[in-house]
Amino acid sequence: MKKTIQRITLLYLAFTVASCATKNDVQVTQQHQDKSFIQDYSIKFLTESADVKLIKVVSDRNGYIQIFSSKGLLRPRDGQFLFPGTLVKDVQDRQTSDKKIAGIGTYHDQLVYIDDKAVLSNAWAGKLFSRHIMLGAKIFAGGKDFNFLISDGKSLIFLKDSEKLWEGSLSGEEVRDIKFDVANNLFWILGKESISTFSAEKKEIIKVISGSNLSCIEQTSNKLIVGTSDGYFEIDSKTKKQIGDVHKKMPWTELTTISEIDGNIWFGSTWGAMMLRKDGKFNYYVSERWIPSDTVVHIAKGSENSVLILTNKGLGKICFKETTLHEKAMFFEKQVRDRHIRTGFNATVSSMVNGDVTTGSMEDSDNDGLWTSMYLAGETFRYAVTRSDEALQNVRESLDAMERLYTINLIPGFPSRSFERRGYKYEDKAWRRAEDPEWDWKSTTSSDEAIGHIFAFGTIAELVDEPELRNKAIMLIDTLMSHVVKNDFYMIDWNGEPTLWGKWNPDYVNARPKMVGDRKINSSNIIAMLQTAYHFTKKEKYKEAAFYLMNKHGYLENLMRPMKEIGRAPEDADDWSKMLSDGWNHSDDEMYYCGYWGLYRYAFNDTLKAKYKDAIIDHWEAERPEKEGLWNIMTAIAGAKTIDLEEAIWYLQEYPLDLINWTVKNSQRKDIEKIEPNFRGQTIKEVLPPDELRIARHNANRFDLDENGGGRSENSAGDIWLLPYWIGRYLGVISEPVIE
Repeated sequence: MKKTIQRITLLYLAFTVASCATKNDVQVTQQHQDKSFIQDYSIKFLTESADVKLIKVVSDRNGYIQIFSSKGLLRPRDGQFLFPGTLVKDVQDRQTSDKKIAGIGTYHDQLVYIDDKAVLSNAWAGKLFSRHIMLGAKIFAGGKDFNFLISDGKSLIFLKDSEKLWEGSLSGEEVRDIKFDVANNLFWILGKESISTFSAEKKEIIKVISGSNLSCIEQTSNKLIVGTSDGYFEIDSKTKKQIGDVHKKMPWTELTTISEIDGNIWFGSTWGAMMLRKDGKFNYYVSERWIPSDTVVHIAKGSENSVLILTNKGLGKICFKETTLHEKAMFFEKQVRDRHIRTGFNATVSSMVNGDVTTGSMEDSDNDGLWTSMYLAGETFRYAVTRSDEALQNVRESLDAMERLYTINLIPGFPSRSFERRGYKYEDKAWRRAEDPEWDWKSTTSSDEAIGHIFAFGTIAELVDEPELRNKAIMLIDTLMSHVVKNDFYMIDWNGEPTLWGKWNPDYVNARPKMVGDRKINSSNIIAMLQTAYHFTKKEKYKEAAFYLMNKHGYLENLMRPMKEIGRAPEDADDWSKMLSDGWNHSDDEMYYCGYWGLYRYAFNDTLKAKYKDAIIDHWEAERPEKEGLWNIMTAIAGAKTIDLEEAIWYLQEYPLDLINWTVKNSQRKDIEKIEPNFRGQTIKEVLPPDELRIARHNANRFDLDENGGGRSENSAGDIWLLPYWIGRYLGVISEPVIE
């Protein structure tokens, strides 16, 4: 194949590498000690039949799970993370499953049943078989010493050892649930429009409260929690008085079930499940990331620190596991290598059916070079920290893919967006035929590709001690930047014209009004790119070009412009400037930070370095509300005395293990405080946790609340998670895993 890259001699490169290594001189004032935290993830079990009604889920001391349904007892089969199991008929104990079971529950952590004859269990050697004469019995709760209060929804019977001790009703009102209060030896009874108590000692019912919207109850150690169709309230178990007002500041207030599990209060609703935190806020488990359906029927304690969330379409088992950030990184490293490496590129799996990763295919992207650059940089930092042979091989393979972006087309120094085997592309005019008849390549490369390339190549050139890889990275820096400088600060495509976005020429950049973000970002990026090229090649043309742009065309002033001055173009501006400044461009944030590596670390002098630090910290101040992990961590590049490290760790810890793009909706939530529309696109006062939002790369707005993902694709952790973690390790703001 004809080679179009300008080759730099190995001797020259070896000299350059030796003379340009940059020490990691970041002065760390904060460091997160990587101790264990709790990581949650979901294993789902789906119904095999659409016409089955799921009613209740229980689990005994052995971790055996049973679901009571309109078709009898069911149990989970198979099921693992990302690969749902099913709910099947439970025939393990036929002497139980063959009975006409009408309800299930637990008593002293053992499975207990009720049918048309008795309250019974297979625990205690099967000795619990307390007969009754209530043919339609379906609701029950166990009290002290194996006594039970049971109901058919109309009447109530209190029995022990097959002896009826009392019989009564709620004066004709429907009975919906019964809970036992151990401390006060009381049964709490939920009626259709009331809550009453039954005293096991006095054998009497007392109405405590009336209401028309009561839906569920749960007894804790000292209070009864009452769910309604619009929030919940609490009743003191001893005084039987309501405590405070109705709580409505929760993700969704139409409640269906409440359970206390290991000291935490869980709420099920018609729109997801919620766990009440100590700070009064909620962890929200909604969407198919967590549960088969948002309509929650029942919640119960599972084995091994899990919670069972039964919905109308199946069971979600929320697992809570102690892990470290490093262990999470190793999980994500495997995810990337298992199904997200396409000819060396860091790729998305698309065209999936219902979240099944085995049904999807890796897709090419306009930003193959950018997403791969971010993964490549992450693996470079991993290698610099760990000296891992695996990381080094990952760098080698992805750098090969990046190099081929330059060699697969015949334009000197021009990087393709992507490449694919011929015959797999759609009718997209950007695709061109390669000289090799087996391949096509994509043109129209943009500035975000270029800055990503230079970022990744710079990290390799600085941090990888393998001459072959360093030399190749420096050659690619020189190749791209020679093209840009030779073509008057444009990227020139196959047709001899600049690409739409590959423009750093002053005639384009300074044509934008000063408040338009493209003027600042393009100036910042091109100076970073030129500094990187000079740092590793020592070619004066790059230094001269940078000072020409800064001194003659105001690029230093452009890049130093405070973020508070960035906004919409005035009414008399050209249409292109108005379009560019219609709102905050979060892709620009990604481009800025990719560029900050070369802007700050390879600054021509200390005076410029100090100015760049001010610009970086000014940008970070504007970004702080998003609690974006990568931006918070990368700000440490500039030696900031303080970064939002706690928020960065929160981002890394809270990011879900499931990176499938499920449909996620948060705009309806009742626990968020919406704010007026604004230039930055911030929709609510406080950003939501990553595991409650859509899966998104760093170029997305973290205040976007909804996404119609439909389980059609899975993102790679390579750019989303591994880059912030490994650069955090390299910069020293995250420690190695701490053994406790």
